[in-house]
Order: sequence, then structure tokens, then C-alpha cells
Amino acid sequence: MAAPDDSPVVLDRRVGPYGEVALRRHGALLQIIANGCFLMDTSDGRSERLLIDAAYRALDGRPAPAVLIGGLGVGFSLAHASEDPRWGRITVVEREPAVIGWHRAGPLSELTSAALADPRTEILESDLVRYVNETSDTFDALCLDIDNGPGWTVTEDNESLYSPAGLASCARVLRPGGVLAVWSAEPSPEFEGTLRNAGFHGVRTEEVPVARGVPDAVHLGVRPG
Repeated sequence: MAAPDDSPVVLDRRVGPYGEVALRRHGALLQIIANGCFLMDTSDGRSERLLIDAAYRALDGRPAPAVLIGGLGVGFSLAHASEDPRWGRITVVEREPAVIGWHRAGPLSELTSAALADPRTEILESDLVRYVNETSDTFDALCLDIDNGPGWTVTEDNESLYSPAGLASCARVLRPGGVLAVWSAEPSPEFEGTLRNAGFHGVRTEEVPVARGVPDAVHLGVRPG
């Protein structure tokens, strides 16, 4: 029996290194579900674009800044960064091979095909927590969108990223004066305090109103230097 028009249809479901991840179509929308938890869809993208724009505005006007995007998701952040010629190198760390595949040769390619063809773009299949602890590379901006916020992580391992030690690792991959931008499904004054205690300057939060409930938020902090 065919699914009702208003019911989501699973396009692909895979078991990856961190559990089950699924891509669904719900009407005109594409949705990513991880271990039964809704992560994101293609309905809006304003806050994901703000993540990129707010990070750029917080920089010191340096030419062709390099940005590290944590999480590919449905591709809003990558596509928006690629549309801006002011960015230099654009590196995306995504731990789910299924998500990368949906962008390279699947339904999500309609959103990111141009960005993936951009010579500035590099996609790395890696866990972001491990990456920021192990890489010797550095960036001017680090834009995190791997969870629903500092207080609502997709996996328990991600909780460490928002701790003082995790934020120290984030600061380690930032060049002096570099910007950390963190997407959240709701503003978190507590996380603002954690950023300040971790040594970030200019800590602030930008919000995007949503149709129902609390606004989406982008938390920002600048590495001293």
C-alpha cells in the first residue's frame, strides 16, 4: 500500500559507525534522521547560513580566511560558504559516510553539487571530536553544526566538545583572532559562560526566530591573539 501523501518516505537507511542514519522525503523536504532522532531538513537554512555569515563578520577582515565546517548535514552551510568568494579554503568534516554519499551521488546533490565542484572545497570523512584533537591544520573560523546544540548532542561522545577541554581543542585549531561559531536549537546563556571561561573573547549570541518555540541560535567567540 502506498504511503499517504503526508507521510515521510525513507529513501535510504544505513547502519554506520555511530548507529543508524536515514534520509527521508516528506513532501518537498529532505530529512536526516540519526538513531531515530530528527537532525535537520531542507525547510529553511537561515540559521545555518547565519552560522557562516556571523563567523565571517566576527573575523578581522583578513583576506581569504579558511573555514572548517563541522558537519555536512543537508549542506546549507557548505553551499552558503561556497557562494561567497571572500572565503578561502572550505573544509568540511563529516563522520557519516552515508551523508557524504547522499551529497556526492544522491538526493542531496541538488543542494551542494556546485559547492562540491568548487576547488576551495574539501570533504573529510572523520569524527570532528577526534579531528580537532589530532589535526595539525589551522583555520580562521570553525563553524560547528554537529548537534542540536551544546545541551542536546546526537551522541554522548560529542558532549566533550562543549566542555572546557573540548573548547580548548577547538581553540587549538584556530589561528590567533580566529572565530568559533556554534549552532544551537536554542540560546544557551550557560554555554556563553563556558566560552568565556575557556578564554574566548567577544562572546555573543545571534538568534533566528522560528515559527514555533524558541529561536535558533549561533554562539560566537574569538580566540585571543
